[in-house]
Amino acid sequence: MTQNRDQAQVPGSAAGAVVSARWFRVLADPTRLAILNQLLTGACSVSELVARTGLPRSRVSNHLACLRWCQFVRAERQGRRVLYVVTDTRLRRLLDLAEDLVADNAEHLATCQRIGPDWV
Repeated sequence: MTQNRDQAQVPGSAAGAVVSARWFRVLADPTRLAILNQLLTGACSVSELVARTGLPRSRVSNHLACLRWCQFVRAERQGRRVLYVVTDTRLRRLLDLAEDLVADNAEHLATCQRIGPDWV
């Protein structure tokens, strides 16, 4: 197990590529991206995220569980409220860069047959 963990941290290794792909897979879901974008503006409760995104509470909660497990967000208790906060603000820079890259390639992405039409 330790050897696999060490290999996953070696830049350019096959194991490292798998771990990186899994990390980006967390970002590959539109619901999780919407939640993260809201949380990057400030801490929010589940109710606030539901109101801001228009998504069902169960879906928001399910995706928050994924984001927490993968350490993109953490929960902070404030009295009876639980607020969710992004764990690393560098994520804002990454998402801004991705938005620029998407804008430059939107036409090609929209017609790509290999990733499927479900993201549009």
